[in-house]
Amino acid sequence: MKAWQLTAANEPLRLVELDDPCPGPGEVVIDVAAAGLCHSDVGFLDGTLTPLLPRLPMTLGHEVAGYVSEIGQDVKGFTIGDRVVVGGPEDFAPGWAVDGGFAEKCLTKASGLIKLPDTVAFDQAATATDAGQTAYGAIVAAGEVRPGDRVGIVGLGGLGLTGVQIAKLQGAEVHAAEPKHDVWDIAKTHGVTTVVDDVNELTPLNLDLIVDFAGFGTTTSGAVNAVRIGGRVVQVGLGQLEATISTASLVYKAVTLRGSRGGTDPRHLDAVLAQMASGDLRIPTNLVGFEEIPDAIERLKAGDVIGRFVAVPRTARPNT
Repeated sequence: MKAWQLTAANEPLRLVELDDPCPGPGEVVIDVAAAGLCHSDVGFLDGTLTPLLPRLPMTLGHEVAGYVSEIGQDVKGFTIGDRVVVGGPEDFAPGWAVDGGFAEKCLTKASGLIKLPDTVAFDQAATATDAGQTAYGAIVAAGEVRPGDRVGIVGLGGLGLTGVQIAKLQGAEVHAAEPKHDVWDIAKTHGVTTVVDDVNELTPLNLDLIVDFAGFGTTTSGAVNAVRIGGRVVQVGLGQLEATISTASLVYKAVTLRGSRGGTDPRHLDAVLAQMASGDLRIPTNLVGFEEIPDAIERLKAGDVIGRFVAVPRTARPNT
């Protein structure tokens, strides 16, 4: 099979030929129908997140959906041809702990598979595993959003636009900070009341919760300064790995600052897939070919995308 592998930090992905994976006990092989691209993939390539990988070379791609094509011993509940999405487990997470979905086939544990509702397309399912699950965890779990809350979203990329929709589905009033004006109209169609360039401009709104999906240091600091007294700030984005915040604002305003990562609770993915199946949630996607993955990562690095890139291998069956 063909696969795009990372061999070293600051080196381009290499297209290689690998043996098809063979499932062991409790494992399955899926034919990849959709593999989402994430800003974490940029971090793996530029050295920022490369130390988190268990080994090199490695096939990236941690947002994976497709068809079950082989089944190992002791696997129950799945048959050849089932439409599935890979949701974990964490110690066998594709693209992080083991080889991922930037390939024609992907080996995973059956315990991490979730069958897809017929109404959920593969591109949506792939993004649900990261953008959907991460945004849901940040807004609903870490952010503890309640109906009527006034919520600020920092960064309107794929995560932020997903977070906007999830917050609205929870009954919140949503405002956003995003310096790229070309996404403002899209955000407003998803129900954002106010969009500004900088999170500090949200201060007069007395927000209950601010979720920082950008994480460029100044955004974290600005969120702590802008949230109301007794408010909550949830940090998700890792645009930079450090931030300097005002401890005076943190203490005197009694702000709760909490970190939130994606992919830690299967119930979050189940909830996102249910919202997709009902038609309440749709993550903006841009489909690219398997051979376009390296170029798409460069475009992602440059910020040249609205929503999420999703790669579709040529060998994948129709997305039905």
